[in-house]
Amino acid sequence: MSQPLLFSLIDKAIYDYNLISDNDRLLIAASGGKDSTSLVEYFANRARRPDCNFTFKAVHIETEITKPLNENLQKLFLTWNVEAENIKVDVISRLKPRRKMNCFWCSTQRRTELINYALSNNFNKIVLGHHMDDILETLLMNMLEKAQLSTMPPFLQYEQYPVAIIRPLCYVQEKIIIEHAEKAGYISETCTCSFQENSMRKNARTKLEELTEGSSIKKTHLFNSLKNIFPDYLP
Repeated sequence: MSQPLLFSLIDKAIYDYNLISDNDRLLIAASGGKDSTSLVEYFANRARRPDCNFTFKAVHIETEITKPLNENLQKLFLTWNVEAENIKVDVISRLKPRRKMNCFWCSTQRRTELINYALSNNFNKIVLGHHMDDILETLLMNMLEKAQLSTMPPFLQYEQYPVAIIRPLCYVQEKIIIEHAEKAGYISETCTCSFQENSMRKNARTKLEELTEGSSIKKTHLFNSLKNIFPDYLP
């Protein structure tokens, strides 16, 4: 029986970018949404393969403005033989005086906790659920707002820590995850706090759809162009 398209695309990304090496200890950031849930499902399935050469754990970062992991989702994880650990973090109290709470701050604080947990428990790679649409939206945001040709890479080794970030969903477009989650019956949660979206991200999402006309092929071409650069034809 052939595996789902989602899993095949993750396999390809892991192979192309060498995201996993022998004896890796992977820490999956499980937000409760469809993206990270699809990663938990993938790694739970891959762990059953005879050639599995890594170990992994799922961790959920709970804050004052985000919920703990859904109880039904935890039960689903257990059917995959995955027990997710819930870690509570106070992000609002960390705000500097006269600073307003925002999605970026919350994200950076949760990332910091993931790094600290990884370092304390000997995990060498943190697995994040950013998909191709996220990567392309970030590309447009950085180009239009920062005048930078940069985005979220599939593999990022921190210079100051013995920890790397990997994004195995980099070849997966969001609609594939949605279709897969619907078929699998995921109990998927979305951040409902008032800081979850910013106008910059929303505008980038709209611009991406306009630019590609919603075409999967054009999104893939846009992503692949980042690996097919002709410096002689750039300023």
